[in-house]
Amino acid sequence: MKKQLPASVAVGAMVTLLFAMPAFAALAPGATAPDFTAEASLAGKDFSFSLKDALKKGPVVVYFYPSAYTGGCDIEAHTFATDKAKFDAAGATIIGVSADSIARLNSFSSDPKYCAGKFPVASDASGKIAASYELKTQAAQPGLTDVRGVAIDHGFIERTTFVIGRDGKIIATLSSAADHLHPQDHVKKSLAIVQQLQAGKAP
Repeated sequence: MKKQLPASVAVGAMVTLLFAMPAFAALAPGATAPDFTAEASLAGKDFSFSLKDALKKGPVVVYFYPSAYTGGCDIEAHTFATDKAKFDAAGATIIGVSADSIARLNSFSSDPKYCAGKFPVASDASGKIAASYELKTQAAQPGLTDVRGVAIDHGFIERTTFVIGRDGKIIATLSSAADHLHPQDHVKKSLAIVQQLQAGKAP
């Protein structure tokens, strides 16, 4: 009799498959970053995030990820939270974007194991923001659950990070699919870039 994989393993397999698919043509460095306003959560509280307003303060790291409460995304959120002070010192804002509902993100943003209330995460339930950055979203798969055993009822956006300069131009595009980056590499590389910008050096 065929054994059924645990839901957590199934989620991991799905995310791995997503990364193994041919890379979607994400917006490249030099392109103008599409402006967006989205419902977001910081430390469990809803607010409206505006990229335009964030750019007035300095560079913005916009990182797209498949789903809250799944292996790689949990690692990535935890790493961004751990290094948040370093991004602050470089004058950079962090915003995570996924197709999770705002209810899921309210929990994820405040969870001390992950975002820990350090930075906001925005809901792109329709996938319109991801599409504007030319990112692929894989359709929701029935029966998937997250690490808590809660059903995942949304699509998965491919893991891609954009570092955007104050002028609204994309400085760097970091893709797990195209560049074979681990989740924590998105944090490490984007931090190095904003630190170079702070130092007045070209990344």
